[in-house]
Amino acid sequence: MTNHHSLIFTAGPEHIDVLGHVNNAVWVQWMEAIAVAHWEQVARAEDIARYVWVVTRHEIDYRGNIRAGDNVRCDTFIPAGPTGARFDRRVDFRRVEPDGGPGKVIVSALTTWAMLDKVTGRLTRVSPEIAAPFTPEGGWPA
Repeated sequence: MTNHHSLIFTAGPEHIDVLGHVNNAVWVQWMEAIAVAHWEQVARAEDIARYVWVVTRHEIDYRGNIRAGDNVRCDTFIPAGPTGARFDRRVDFRRVEPDGGPGKVIVSALTTWAMLDKVTGRLTRVSPEIAAPFTPEGGWPA
């Protein structure tokens, strides 16, 4: 179990806007994709079956972009423990350099997600048991 998760995304022609680079809406779709992938990889099976997450806020800084065929490494982590039904998530996209290494951060976001009970559709407090798989080694920063 881990507090961090990474994925590689490749910009396809369908992701490109009239300026010739990845559309801002695509970055948001990729943020959702990595959040879901992290949840499905780390959370307990019973929690995945019972709960779903919805975004309540995205705060995004765009510092660069990529074009069709370029790759970005997306890294995400949970910076602090939950507050009621909400968890914040940090998401950073780095251009994958020609040597395969990660480049500078080109898109960075702090996103807030709320947990809903799938049956009732109501907000549900994130219990310590649900948060435990996402807690960094040594606990949350003070």
